[in-house]
Amino acid sequence: MNFIISSSTLLKNLQSISGVLNSSNSLPILDNFLFELNDGTLTISASDLENTMKTVVQTDESKEDGRIAIPAKLLLDILKNFSDQPLSFHINKENFGIELSSDYGKYKLVGQQADDFPKSPEMSDVEVIKISGNIVANAIEKTIFATGNDDLRPVMSGVFCQFSTEELIFVATDAHKLVKYTRTDSSASKSSDFILPKKPLNLLKQNLTGEEEVEVSYNESTARFVFNDLELTCRLIDGKYPNYEAVIPNVNPNVLTVDRVSFLNSIKRVAIFSNKTTHQVKLKIAGSELAISAEDLDFSNEAKERLTCNYVGDDLEIGFNSKFLLEMLNHIKTDEVTLEMSEPNKAGILTPSGNDNEDEQILMLVMPVMIR
Repeated sequence: MNFIISSSTLLKNLQSISGVLNSSNSLPILDNFLFELNDGTLTISASDLENTMKTVVQTDESKEDGRIAIPAKLLLDILKNFSDQPLSFHINKENFGIELSSDYGKYKLVGQQADDFPKSPEMSDVEVIKISGNIVANAIEKTIFATGNDDLRPVMSGVFCQFSTEELIFVATDAHKLVKYTRTDSSASKSSDFILPKKPLNLLKQNLTGEEEVEVSYNESTARFVFNDLELTCRLIDGKYPNYEAVIPNVNPNVLTVDRVSFLNSIKRVAIFSNKTTHQVKLKIAGSELAISAEDLDFSNEAKERLTCNYVGDDLEIGFNSKFLLEMLNHIKTDEVTLEMSEPNKAGILTPSGNDNEDEQILMLVMPVMIR
């Protein structure tokens, strides 16, 4: 098995799939990339058993097809230190010896038997949908920050995808905050839902440019994403997602509209003086004035700021965790935001105000922190 390939092309392709690799693996074979050469086309795979990622690259020259597992860290480290040049790989099938030749010299390393590398899961009874890479990237960016980290509730550690013939809905929650991202400019052939884990979502986010089309195939246990020269296969989170619609309050008579950046910066400053356990900031709204305050009684720290706003409703005083508000405001891009509330002990709903994209709806829910 011999081939010649550009060092920068190989490095770029390996880096696009190297995010799958774990720093510590239960199986030593998972510390390797799987190289499969067939008629001049090189398919490279990386896996952690739960997720498998493949990339396809054309060699400049090749002879003798074959398969071998090559140590990932060693290969990445040497490639990062080459300028762009052709590299020759000579692989001995008998002892898995690999000789790498560059303009500078020769390097020897030892690979492993390719048959030991885990195979990609075969998928049957799949649904297939084609989605714009821009929609997928936006859906991940707007939801992944709201996923939970509780090992006891694994279903909440991923993003819930709810596909129907009318729209695509992506939901994430950690029980303190919730994000519902809806796209009406894309749909599936029939209704279905599944929960995607965080790791493959981050891998997609790193590799999507937004201009490609993503083919998504899924069944009850597995999802596969194919775009550009990449293929990502991941195991879905098993379990039933909580009924998120039940926690979204329908009647919110108190509506605050405020400049997003001013609101964000004000909370950033005031939150420095908040209690380090609750991170509570207090919003007091009366007429067209919004007072933002925080205090830490243990250290006698206190801060207050005032903003002008548009407000419809009764005078209201409500507390929120500043960390959650800041995360949400950072993931909204409009000039103004709307915060809808009912009572001090019920969730507030944050939405972009004046969103230009009619096909996109973003709803962010944040639970209050009770004011003592």
